[in-house]
Amino acid sequence: MGSVEVVRLEGVRKEYRRGDSRVVALDGVEVGFGAGSFTAIMGPSGSGKSTLLQCAAGLDRVDEGRVLLDGVPVHELSERALTVLRREQMGFVFQSFNLIPALTARQNVELPLRLAGRPLDAAVVERGLADVGLADRGGHRPAELSGGQQQRVAIARALVTRPKVLFADEPTGALDSRTAGDVLALLREVVHRHGQTVIMVTHDPVAASFAQRVLFLKDGAVTGELASPTAEGVALRMASLEASC
Repeated sequence: MGSVEVVRLEGVRKEYRRGDSRVVALDGVEVGFGAGSFTAIMGPSGSGKSTLLQCAAGLDRVDEGRVLLDGVPVHELSERALTVLRREQMGFVFQSFNLIPALTARQNVELPLRLAGRPLDAAVVERGLADVGLADRGGHRPAELSGGQQQRVAIARALVTRPKVLFADEPTGALDSRTAGDVLALLREVVHRHGQTVIMVTHDPVAASFAQRVLFLKDGAVTGELASPTAEGVALRMASLEASC
C-alpha cells in the first residue's frame, strides 16, 4: 500500500435535512487513502459510507472539514473547477453500469477522452479494452454484452484517462457471484498493475475481502479497520457492528 496519501478527509462533517430534523451523515471523519491502495468501505445501512464516497469525490459538499485530492482542497473548488478535476483525476464505477446504449463498447470507453478534449488515441482505447478482457468486443453495443462485460466496459471507461483515484459504489451489486469475483479481481489487478487508488463502497463481505483494507463506519464515524481482510473476518466485524445498532 502506498505511503503517499492521494485522498484525505480531515474532520469531515455532513448533515442532511429530513423534514424539520437534521441527520448527521458524517461526524468528524478523519481518514486517508494511500497511492496504489484498494480500500473497501463498509457499515450498516445509514452508516454514511456512500456519503463518504460522494464527499471524497466532491459530488457532495462537506459542511465542515477538509477534503484533499493529491493535495488539492476539493472542498474549496468552484463547480466548474470540480468538474474539470473529476474529469481528469477521478474515475467512477457504479452498480448501474451507466453505459450509453447507442454507443459501442469502444465509443463508451472513448467518451471521457472526448469530454476532456483530449486527442483520441486508438491504441490507448484498445489497450483499455484488452486490459479488461474485451479486446474482441469493442464493436458491440451494451445490449449485446452480459452484465459482467458491461461493468468491464465501465471500468475501462473509468480508467482511460488514467485518473488518480477510482471510486466504486457497489460495483458488483447487479452481478452474480462468479461474475462479481471476476470484476473484483480486475479491480485488484488495476491497483497492482497501474498503481491505481481504488475506494469501493460495498455491503458484501466477499467483495470487501478483495481489498487490502476495509474501513468500517457506524453512525457517520469510522469505528475501525481491517488489514488483509478475509470474508469471514469482515462478516464477523459487520455482525458485531449491526448488533450494536
